[in-house]
Amino acid sequence: MTDGLATATAPQHTGAVLPGGTVLPGEGAPWTPPTWDEVVREHADRVYRLAYRLTGNPHDAEDLTQETFVRVFRNLASYRPGTFEGWLHRITTNLFLDMVRRRARIRMEALPDDSERIPGRGPEPEQVFSDTHLDPALQSALDELPPEFRAAVVLCDVEGLSYEEIGATLGVKLGTVRSRIHRGRAALRAAIERDRAAAGHTAGRQEEVGA
Repeated sequence: MTDGLATATAPQHTGAVLPGGTVLPGEGAPWTPPTWDEVVREHADRVYRLAYRLTGNPHDAEDLTQETFVRVFRNLASYRPGTFEGWLHRITTNLFLDMVRRRARIRMEALPDDSERIPGRGPEPEQVFSDTHLDPALQSALDELPPEFRAAVVLCDVEGLSYEEIGATLGVKLGTVRSRIHRGRAALRAAIERDRAAAGHTAGRQEEVGA
């Protein structure tokens, strides 16, 4: 994941990205933005993991990750030192929701989807498995959730953000966060139970046929 991003062109700055996602200035010096390589090396895997949870497939996750880092460097000059990881969460999630809305408009306009994908260098298969290995039933149920519910559940139950952090990331009130998580979890449970019941019914039919 990191190699493909690190080759892209980006403004060169000096600065430091500390473990845990906090960007701090050097002693006695004003804060300056980190370099492209520093940000990618420290955060690319985390951003890709979140992007995969949100999109549900490696192609969209790769596109979303690339777009996130492009947006980061467009806005580094206006960034104020703080929790860099939280800023990345907000950018990634908002870009995902924008992508979903854009695709919904395209579907409604019935435009053909025949554009060619620009080849890119993705992560190694082992890294993809490590980053995205959720229970298949859970990932399938996540993919069925409305985007706003999916984002809230992923940020809470996968990324471990607090309700307050999720509200800041999504730009919604605390009550809205609670509602989306509650309804999202309920929908997840219903989808998983439905799929398990369907699988059990199929297995029972196969046993009857084989008897």
